[in-house]
Amino acid sequence: MTNRFKDFGSGLGNTSLEPITFMLHGEEFHCAPALQGKVLLGFVAESQSENSATQAAIIEKFFEKVLVEESLERFNALQESKDKIVSVDTLSEIISWVVEQY
Repeated sequence: MTNRFKDFGSGLGNTSLEPITFMLHGEEFHCAPALQGKVLLGFVAESQSENSATQAAIIEKFFEKVLVEESLERFNALQESKDKIVSVDTLSEIISWVVEQY
């Protein structure tokens, strides 16, 4: 074997396959245990946009990619609630924490 060969195994690196879970307004939400690296890199690239509409769309797209289907449905319903407010700051905190977990 030469020095110009490397086997990257499963491609997961140090990624844990434990579920990622967070609480918001007393509800527990579950994220996929892992994401494609390309997806995360795409979010990073798109987040650099100066366009606020693009940035808002990234937030919605992010949660569509990371939350498991059942959690996504409840999360979207929560964001439509008139009683339980989810601020932009809270959304940003959640995104930062979830990305850090990945």
